[in-house]
Amino acid sequence: TDLRPLDILSEVVPASGLARGMRVFQVQGVRGFQLAASRPRALGFPASRLFIHCDCFPEEFSIIVTLRVLSVPAKRNEYIFTLMGEESPSVLVGLRYAPDKVHFLFWSQERAGGWQTRVTFHNVSLSTNQWHTLILAVSGQSFSLTVDCSIPKDMVVETPFPASLSVKRASFYLGNRRRRKGVFTGLLRQLVLLPGADATPRICTAVNFKEAMLSVPTVLQDVPTKPASNEVLKHPYETDTKVTLGSPPPCTKQEKAQFWFDASQRGLYLCNGSAWISMLEVKQRLDYVEEYQNLVTNSETMGVEVFTIPKVGLFAATANRYSPPGSAIYKWTDGKFVPYQNIPTYQAQSWKYFTIGKKIFLAVANFEQNDRGQEFSVIYKWSRRKEKFIPYQRITTHSARDWEAFVIEGEAFLAVVNHREGNNHNIDSVIYRWNPRTGLFETNQTIPTSGAYDWEFFTIGPYSFLAVANTFNGTSTKIYSHIYIWLSGSFQLFQSILTFGAADWEVFHIGDRVFLAVANSHSYDSGMPAPSNFYAINSSIYELNITAQMFVKFQDLLTYSALDWEFFSVGDDSFLVVANSFDGFTFSVNSIIYRWQGYEGFVAAHHLPTLGCRDWEAFHTAEGSYLLYSSAKEPLSKVLKMKTT
Repeated sequence: TDLRPLDILSEVVPASGLARGMRVFQVQGVRGFQLAASRPRALGFPASRLFIHCDCFPEEFSIIVTLRVLSVPAKRNEYIFTLMGEESPSVLVGLRYAPDKVHFLFWSQERAGGWQTRVTFHNVSLSTNQWHTLILAVSGQSFSLTVDCSIPKDMVVETPFPASLSVKRASFYLGNRRRRKGVFTGLLRQLVLLPGADATPRICTAVNFKEAMLSVPTVLQDVPTKPASNEVLKHPYETDTKVTLGSPPPCTKQEKAQFWFDASQRGLYLCNGSAWISMLEVKQRLDYVEEYQNLVTNSETMGVEVFTIPKVGLFAATANRYSPPGSAIYKWTDGKFVPYQNIPTYQAQSWKYFTIGKKIFLAVANFEQNDRGQEFSVIYKWSRRKEKFIPYQRITTHSARDWEAFVIEGEAFLAVVNHREGNNHNIDSVIYRWNPRTGLFETNQTIPTSGAYDWEFFTIGPYSFLAVANTFNGTSTKIYSHIYIWLSGSFQLFQSILTFGAADWEVFHIGDRVFLAVANSHSYDSGMPAPSNFYAINSSIYELNITAQMFVKFQDLLTYSALDWEFFSVGDDSFLVVANSFDGFTFSVNSIIYRWQGYEGFVAAHHLPTLGCRDWEAFHTAEGSYLLYSSAKEPLSKVLKMKTT
């Protein structure tokens, strides 16, 4: 029979207030305990306070932990809790965290003595700036760890958890093992032992699973933002203040009562649960866009990637059509992009910047063969010694259009879009998995695509998605593009959406709403009468419908051979800019910035003259906000500066 939850955290907190060595912090609107290393024994209590009618630890149970970790050195272990005998230094039961690992410890006793068993769950990636809920379920030789209600990590070990582990004269210790070394440095919100049950179904039905509560100490539960009348808060707590130079951070119920200080604009704001309220000045709004820099490129530019290398600077990589001279990397210097490095490429289509641990990579999608008739795309690695990108791995591709890099459950992946092989557009695109042992990407999964142009990876809650923009199947551009969901170690079809020469997907969030925009480039079908204009065609914005568990059409926007969408924000306003490339008569076409107008959807706000516009990138510096567009029809890209009021 399932028993009541046993709240370990609440037992440490005396009725009169906080125990010594404990402080309450509020982060992202959620409160947790910070523990001091100076008095580890003060954070303990006898196990008999929990196990009133029995002197044995449950044989089957779940442990539920809600925490927020700090950055931990590679070889450091931090204890979340331990259960230890009065006279023994051995840990009877314990849970500890190390970077990318969670260890569960227990003591096995026999007549001749005993030994400690450690069950290690690898590749447990906990973000240092988010709350996480871990559920450890134990039954005999079976151990299961669920992080944020994602797919459980299951293990079966040789040594079962003991059927009768005595807890006589034993004590629980919060965040330590009765000494200062290994004290937990993050925040703890929930630590519950649930005997006889797997708590996963109870926790994972919650809407906000990362903060799902089975039992939380009173001092950590929600209290009014400010006391009623002259009442003083019973428990003092500290709240965090965000300081940024760029766009506003999220403001939801989690961030309610938090302050945000915009260092660049010297603005102080308070989150009311849905919006940042100015305490000092009116927020900025986009007024107009002005030409800032003409960026001369090696040749026509098919795509551009803007990225920042920590402690080095801001860069832009252009994917240029011709080789020689190949493609180029520019560095932001004294407020302008200046040439930094040339890289040989073969009708490059796009670049993708990504990191794996401390390694920094830049992958190029080559569309054509090299001088020797070989066709491959290349992953470059940043050399800290040379301060240049150097070739790292070649991968055979077929008229590659795009790379997408992403991480799932702590593992790194890289997906390539193969456009065609010869005249055959219906070929496989490939997803590669990083092998930490060899330090190389290896084929993990192939997905059939049709003249594909783009991958777009995104997450919603614990789920990971990958959308492909299918463009042409050999006879028609009116074909289905697909959204895949990661299940049981591979991507499986989630939804198909009819598109017209789809060239790009762009996912973005506005508040709690999730949108997915497709850029439709042209409408052609060899079996149908020709339309009056192949290129004047609607591109569509879809919104996730939680109830239907699918994306449904939200808005159509007339575009002209659209090749890219870019979402960005200025102040509290959200924008989409489209890359219009050709209207059927000329490549000199206005690309349009659309402003989010709530119930009206996206409304055209600014018309920007462009020539064969192929790609947009939005970026921010200490001096302001900018847009960079690449031209596929002239060796000149442009940096535009957003002027605000």
